[in-house]
Amino acid sequence: MSIDINAATAAYVDALGPERLARAAAYTTGAHWMLLGSFLVSILTAYLIARSGVLRHRLVHKDGSPNSRAARSAAVFLVLTSLLSLPWTVYDSWCREHEYGRSSQPLGDFLGQWALGTAISTLIGAALITAIYIFLRRSGRVWWMWATGVVAVGMAVLMLAAPVLIEPLFNTFKPLPAGVVRDALVPMAIEAGVPTDHIFVYDGSRQSNNFTANAGGIGSTARIAVSDVAFKDATLAEVRGVTGHEIGHYVLKHSQWGILLTSVMALICFLIAERAYPAVARALKIKAEFSDPVGIPALAVTLSIVGFIATPFQNSMSRYFESAADRYSLEHVGEADGLATALVKTADYRNPRPSQIEEVIFYDHPSVERRVRDAMIWKAAHSPDASPSASPATPNE
Repeated sequence: MSIDINAATAAYVDALGPERLARAAAYTTGAHWMLLGSFLVSILTAYLIARSGVLRHRLVHKDGSPNSRAARSAAVFLVLTSLLSLPWTVYDSWCREHEYGRSSQPLGDFLGQWALGTAISTLIGAALITAIYIFLRRSGRVWWMWATGVVAVGMAVLMLAAPVLIEPLFNTFKPLPAGVVRDALVPMAIEAGVPTDHIFVYDGSRQSNNFTANAGGIGSTARIAVSDVAFKDATLAEVRGVTGHEIGHYVLKHSQWGILLTSVMALICFLIAERAYPAVARALKIKAEFSDPVGIPALAVTLSIVGFIATPFQNSMSRYFESAADRYSLEHVGEADGLATALVKTADYRNPRPSQIEEVIFYDHPSVERRVRDAMIWKAAHSPDASPSASPATPNE
């Protein structure tokens, strides 16, 4: 007996109830406004830094080689940007998450991790910006080609290093203990080419109450990591479905495609930034050549504007990757109901029924309703009589 796809989809989404659906819509609408707010905050912080003249201070700009001046200017700009935007960051990433029950992280721990993240991003960002200014000074009119290469190489190195050097600074990763969950994930790891001793559980509940997993890395750093939230309120079918989705990203090389697309975006941004620099610099009252790191705020403003305008395109590409990962999970794991119930849980912080224009502009994932319908379409074609799995995903079974 074939299932009614529309009825099954509606049943999953409607199970949230009117109150939770309204709450999800409110959270999502607020997130859209926060996106605009974050853009305006980035412009304001760059303006304040430019007008302060701090990048012209002799301790930053006057002494040392051009490379050291670029490094100091970049580091000062990045640190000041983080400090000036801290109140907004706290409201956006901590207050709202607590207000909607998405996080239980204490403020002190949040601020500690923010400080650590700022230190790491400053070191990495300053190195990349310094390299860009080196090529800007030495490569003449083709500087943007070399700068794009810097972005691509930097992202590739981060993708390789993050699982072993950066992520363990924020969370504790332990081998997934023997039990029903590990037994379910081992065959999936083998099929994906991930070493079975690289299946981990981490304390994702430290930052968020959302159930998630990830699969990433390259070569020897490839791994699968499941948040400990999975062992509190997720079924085994949900763990399999979600982990299969994340493995899909890994197998389909979405990270590598992301590097390529981001590099293309960086190239476009660099070309626009060079042409827009005189006008932006005048608006910020910056009197410096494009190759002078004193102009970093103008470059940052231009990149923010281009990135904000390009948000719908970036979201469209992200939705394509997410849909492909869903298909991989369905085809290789076959947990249509498990994936559907896991997706419905994400509706608490992502309105499951947005308008089409809202989804196109703001959503970096397809809507929950659309993804659940795709799962039901697959179920109707492959296992129409399957029923949801409700066994708890406790690690020690």
